[in-house]
Amino acid sequence: MKIQVDRDRCEGHSRCYALAPDLVDVDDLGNAFELNDGIVPAGLEDKAQLIIDNCPEYAIEITGE
Repeated sequence: MKIQVDRDRCEGHSRCYALAPDLVDVDDLGNAFELNDGIVPAGLEDKAQLIIDNCPEYAIEITGE
């Protein structure tokens, strides 16, 4: 599984970082970016779906398996 943050949509709420700091980080303005080239490590698929579902801007999506 692979995720991608749409940086144009992200408005820096940082919910994804609060829920899954092992999948995303935030810059100085709070805007998220994916870690590890977006690759979701085995066992963290549920957390990836959680941050996708909790993004108020719909800025995170699954881009691959």
